[in-house]
Amino acid sequence: MGYPEWHARGLPVDSTPAGLSEVSLTPQQSRPLQGWGMIWTLLGIFAGGIALNLTPCIYPLIPITVSLFGGQRSESQRKLMLHGTCYIGGLALTNSVLGVIAALTGGLLGSLLQHPMVLALVAAVLIFFATSLFGLWEIRLPYALSKMASRTYTGYFGSLFMGLTLGVVASACIGPFILGLLTWVATIGSIWIAFLIFFTLSLGLGLPLFFLALFSGQLNKLPRSGEWMLWVTKLLGWILVGMAAYFIQPLLPETAKIFLLAAVALAAALHLGWIDRTRAGFRGFEWLRTAAAIVGLIIATFLIGSWVMRGPGVTWHPYSEQVLAEAQRLQKPVIMDFYADWCAPCRELDEVTFHDPEIIKQAKSNFTMIKVDLTRKGNPIHESLLRQYGVKGVPTVVFLDPQGKEQRDLRLVDFVPAEQFLIHMAEIKKTQ
Repeated sequence: MGYPEWHARGLPVDSTPAGLSEVSLTPQQSRPLQGWGMIWTLLGIFAGGIALNLTPCIYPLIPITVSLFGGQRSESQRKLMLHGTCYIGGLALTNSVLGVIAALTGGLLGSLLQHPMVLALVAAVLIFFATSLFGLWEIRLPYALSKMASRTYTGYFGSLFMGLTLGVVASACIGPFILGLLTWVATIGSIWIAFLIFFTLSLGLGLPLFFLALFSGQLNKLPRSGEWMLWVTKLLGWILVGMAAYFIQPLLPETAKIFLLAAVALAAALHLGWIDRTRAGFRGFEWLRTAAAIVGLIIATFLIGSWVMRGPGVTWHPYSEQVLAEAQRLQKPVIMDFYADWCAPCRELDEVTFHDPEIIKQAKSNFTMIKVDLTRKGNPIHESLLRQYGVKGVPTVVFLDPQGKEQRDLRLVDFVPAEQFLIHMAEIKKTQ
């Protein structure tokens, strides 16, 4: 065997596969979110922050916030903007610190996600908090803490303090959503991603209040608080249910995964759009209900439609010495995919890259494709392969030339789109 590619993966260079007494497989965490996935996630988080303003606990704070900034009207516009910056900064500081703590304490959770019980527990926690948003139970803080947080102070410190304590005052409504988000962030294990997610949430929560304060003369145009705000909390509850369905996916067969997410979207659409009897005294609410129902129906239709139209992907062989020997006899290069159901980038490779028509064509004609499924531990053959190839995380895609020797410079340890994967396929074909 050649020298393992452990430099770039942060592993000791003086270790050797033969010296490994036990393989501890963990999901690769180099790319928790990136590209368009990151952009859409942050946009969704920002929209969630805005939606939190419409909950029964935050909405009554709007006049308080406006009066706080209105009391500064005698100061210049620049100073008023500074007050707003302090307010949003305090809110962002509180939430972002919570996110960073969740990422630090949850860093080990990534390696535990190969255990079905952990996945089920994370999903159960999210469902538990969702039931609070559906009105089955309520978070109540001690009276002394609520009283301290509701105090007001003057000057820039007052603006900062109000931002710092907004989450405490409104915890009965936004607490379950924040805690559910913290559970998700803990599974990512990235400090910077956690900070960015909760900073974006804070901007969504704080910016509408700040702009209302700057244009306080428009306050009378806002809809009156009422029963309709309970509908908003139920919307947030369905978001947590969707997150729970995402976490439980690795425990289900491929077809059940798609139908579970589609069922959640369809149930949310029916509940929020037609079953829930919440009413409001302003015309726009019915449009809001209809829009939420239509979005849910579109998501459900898209999930089912994409599954029906996707067609078969790459045809894989389970690992065996006979398959490798046949590949060498035919002088075909081998692509070996180390995969696990609980690994999100693995699923992305399987559902996107390995369903690309050109990759399917190339794989069928010119390659022997081997899948090593590591979803369950205990297979001695798989353990031997992990030691042989120095695999320490999933996904790992190994490229073997027709003589069975790995081309280590082609190894992949993360999701790549079809265009990049085709480049690797072209490179290994040159060894024929």
